[in-house]
Amino acid sequence: MSRYAIAIVAFLMAAIIGGFYAGRVYLAGDNPKSTATEVYSSRPAEEKTTASVPPKPADNKAGSPPPQTENEKKNTGENSSSDRKNQAGNSPSLSLSNERHGWGIKRNDNHQQPEMPRAIRDTLARYDAYWIGSPEEKVLYLTFDEGYENGYTPKILDVLKANNVKAAFFVTGHYLKTRPELVKRMVAEGHIVGNHTMNHPSLPDISDEEIRKELQSVEELFTKLTGKKMKYLRPPKGEYSERTLAVTRQLGYYNIFWSLALVDWVPMPGGPQEAYQSVMDNLHNGAVILLHAVSRDNTEALDRILKDARAQGYTFKTLDDLVAKKA
Repeated sequence: MSRYAIAIVAFLMAAIIGGFYAGRVYLAGDNPKSTATEVYSSRPAEEKTTASVPPKPADNKAGSPPPQTENEKKNTGENSSSDRKNQAGNSPSLSLSNERHGWGIKRNDNHQQPEMPRAIRDTLARYDAYWIGSPEEKVLYLTFDEGYENGYTPKILDVLKANNVKAAFFVTGHYLKTRPELVKRMVAEGHIVGNHTMNHPSLPDISDEEIRKELQSVEELFTKLTGKKMKYLRPPKGEYSERTLAVTRQLGYYNIFWSLALVDWVPMPGGPQEAYQSVMDNLHNGAVILLHAVSRDNTEALDRILKDARAQGYTFKTLDDLVAKKA
């Protein structure tokens, strides 16, 4: 083969190889790494949710929902005057952080209020979210989470009634659908029923519109059942972001966290005595107590907790009192 022919073959091979790698670079640029890991905190290992993570908006501001099609707008009633407030264009979340925060408190053994970083306290206050009451008053706020019924709520209601204590019960859509008679009893006996979402998703994982649907679906069931409205929300798993605080507040909800809780959704090694001691050892002024109503240990310890807390000079008030005091 002549030198001329060899040069032509070498040129053609270089062109083919160069085109191949150029194509690889183009395809890589057209398929960037998922924005879910860049903008949103990843879900904990083995956590399951039916909610989808909203995509990163074109203007690189985290948290705004994806644009809707015309059919979606019709299905969600976006064109009605009452729902227009919830459109993405009017959303307060467009420029807010969607960094996920898990709720945690640092306990002490001297019955003082738990420590909380100033930045977190300031963020919660900005969106009228609550986790504790006044450090100056021996007042307790009792709340229960109700994802499903495990057979103990009737006895819990009996104990509350016998001790003249009003509590707040945060219910999911599943609970409303399966135990409507207990929800009606809660309302009839003067307790607050709060929103714990329809499907229990981590709110930072879903879009503004999906948050609205999660809350309004529960409230519609509750209003149809009782004629009442909801205004308190316990975010599932205590997970939130500044975006979710803003969106849920715009929807009329006060986020309610807690300052005293225990691992009570599973049987405790020490049984009811452990449940009792865990609460009593950590009582403090203004405590917002979270208990899970699926716990037999909590149920059997509840009467002693209420009576002995009062014996120590504490009184029980409601979330309405907590919000009114800080309003």
